[in-house]
Amino acid sequence: MSIPATNPDRFDVRTIVAAVQHAVGTPNGTLGLHEPVFAGNELAYLEECIKSTFVSSVGKFVDRFEHMLEEFTGAKRAIAVVNGTAALHACFRLAGVEPGDEVISPALTFIATTNAIAYCGATPHFVDSSIKTLGMDSRALGTRLDAVAQRSPGGTINRETGRRIAAIVPMHTFGHPVDMDGIAVIARHWDIPLVEDAAESLGSTYNGHAVGSQARLAALSFNGNKIVTTGGGGAILTNDEELGRRAKHLTTTAKVPHKWAFVHDEIGFNYRLPNLNAALGCAQLEQLDGFLNKKRLLAATYDRVFEDVPGVRFAREPEGTSSNYWLNAILLDEAHASLRDEVLTALNAAGFGARPAWTLMHRLPMFATSPRGDLRVAESIERRLINLPSSASIQARDD
Repeated sequence: MSIPATNPDRFDVRTIVAAVQHAVGTPNGTLGLHEPVFAGNELAYLEECIKSTFVSSVGKFVDRFEHMLEEFTGAKRAIAVVNGTAALHACFRLAGVEPGDEVISPALTFIATTNAIAYCGATPHFVDSSIKTLGMDSRALGTRLDAVAQRSPGGTINRETGRRIAAIVPMHTFGHPVDMDGIAVIARHWDIPLVEDAAESLGSTYNGHAVGSQARLAALSFNGNKIVTTGGGGAILTNDEELGRRAKHLTTTAKVPHKWAFVHDEIGFNYRLPNLNAALGCAQLEQLDGFLNKKRLLAATYDRVFEDVPGVRFAREPEGTSSNYWLNAILLDEAHASLRDEVLTALNAAGFGARPAWTLMHRLPMFATSPRGDLRVAESIERRLINLPSSASIQARDD
């Protein structure tokens, strides 16, 4: 599948637009970056939920949704919450992150990762990303910790700031699994808990296991733009039964179970997912395998059409993984990074809802003074990456 270029050996913005058009056709209006698909039992389950009058945080759809997540991921416990940020916040609290601590995070991430750290009164500490996975680089993590970490009776501390390093939070960027084995080895070496930000990666696998299913704590998101949606929504995954019990307690205002008494034994959070949203989620999870198949077909099509486009490469799933390809991405060669916005302008003018990567977290004013290592790879990715329309509803053209 080849795309004619004005000059086949020369970078050309028009060739990139033509490649996307060849993959997905000419849009009627604007083809969004990632739109939900409602093609199953959504209306039936919502109607059943409304008729039951159990539309808030108690009801059979919440229980069913959690069980379906456990079955799909293989995690022992899934606790549904109101959104992915709440899931991350609760995970950090469950991992023992306290005010004054630091949490190691990629600089290339959605702001929810970093906000959830701040909600705990902790400080994000940024490390670099891998060009292969687009997520946290295990080698950069090891190098940074070797440079600043020191063991103490109270845990591993950053000797430059004196703060305890309370957690490491890798995030699977656009659904591509990071090197969890390498990161886990480093976390064990320094005795630092891992919290897996799997918000974008439901359906992705790493070494044959569902992403998030092997973690002590992981967070999922079901926002309207995710591979399955509950409108808003998230979940905590854990293989520790006691942590699962505590996660449910903490996210249900820490209310002690009783038929009528209102007794709360600690400061908790009103984070439980409403039954109404869970009803939508159950219908969506029933379709997840189909969504994954369609998204992987679309990714394969993008991969083919960009094979012969000069100055551009498609971001493929890392070796040993299967990605849900939540958002498809291309990377311009570094020599053409200055033309990224020109490409974005041309794609959007042609009706393709393309977007750049997020602004790196250390460039935002509230995190500008946070500690960080060498971020040259993340900064390069930020300059060069473009996300392409990725909805499961898009009919990929494989001619």
